[in-house]
Amino acid sequence: MGRALAVIIWILTLGSVSLFFVKKWWFPTGISSHAPALDRQFLITIIIVGIAFTAAQVGLGWMVWKYRDRGPSDRAIYTHGSNRLEVIWTIVTAVIFIGLAVMGQSVWASLHFNQAPPGSFQIEVVAQQFQWNFHYAGRDGVFGRTDPNLIDDSALNFIGLDEADPNAKDDTTHSVIAIPEGRPVELILRSRDVIHNFWVPQLRFKQDLVPGMAIRVHFTANRPGKYELACAELCGQLHFKMRSNMLVLPAAEHAELMSLPQEQFQTRIGELLNKYPLPPNY
Repeated sequence: MGRALAVIIWILTLGSVSLFFVKKWWFPTGISSHAPALDRQFLITIIIVGIAFTAAQVGLGWMVWKYRDRGPSDRAIYTHGSNRLEVIWTIVTAVIFIGLAVMGQSVWASLHFNQAPPGSFQIEVVAQQFQWNFHYAGRDGVFGRTDPNLIDDSALNFIGLDEADPNAKDDTTHSVIAIPEGRPVELILRSRDVIHNFWVPQLRFKQDLVPGMAIRVHFTANRPGKYELACAELCGQLHFKMRSNMLVLPAAEHAELMSLPQEQFQTRIGELLNKYPLPPNY
C-alpha cells in the first residue's frame, strides 16, 4: 500500500503540473498596456511555486515509499528534527515570496498609487444591485452634478443626475462602457448599495466599488473589440446577472459616439455591440 500511495501521489503531481503546459484553461489575450508585465509576473510566480510544489510532492512520495510499513519487525523511531534545516528552509521561503511580492509591486502600484495621465478619458461608474451605470460627460467634457437624493429608478435616473445643472445637458448614461483605443482611461468607481467589483479579464485588473467611496483607477486599452464585464464580488441573490460589455473603439469612432445626444447614443451603442463580437472561445 505504501508503494501504491507513493505512485498515486507522483501521478497526481504530474497530472497537475501538465495542465499548466497544455494551457487549455489560461488567461484570455490581454488588451491593456500593463497586461504583459502582469502576465510575466504571474508566469514567474507560477514557475517558482510549481517547482516548490513538485519538489514537495516528489519528496512526500519518496518518504511514503521509503518508510512504508514493512511488517511487525519495523519499529518507529522518534526524531526531534533539525533546527538548522528548519531555519534554512524558513529563510529561503521568506526570501522567495518577499522577492516575488517586491517584483510585482511596481506594476500594481502604477495602477493604484499614481494619478491618471493628463488628458485621460474619464467615466463615472455607479454600480447597484444588479446593474452597471456608466456616466459620460458629453461633448463639453464636464460631468453634470449628481445627488443621491435625485436617484429615481422609475425615471431611469440611476445615478441621481441633476438635470437642472447646465453641465448635465449633454451628459449620457448607459449600461455599456465604451472607451477609446490607445488613450488612458480613468474610472471613478462608486457603489449605491453593497460592495461590487469591476472585472474585465482582458484588462488584467479587478477593483472593488465600495459604498461611500469614490475610487479612481486608470488603464490604457490597446485592442478594439467587445469584452465581457462582470461583477466579481458576491453582491446578492442575482449577482450572476450583474454583467455587461466593454467596447474598446478606435479614436474616431469613439469621438463620434461621445458627440451624440442620449437617444442617438443608445441606438449607436446597440449597433456597435452587434458590430464587435465577443472574443472566440470566451
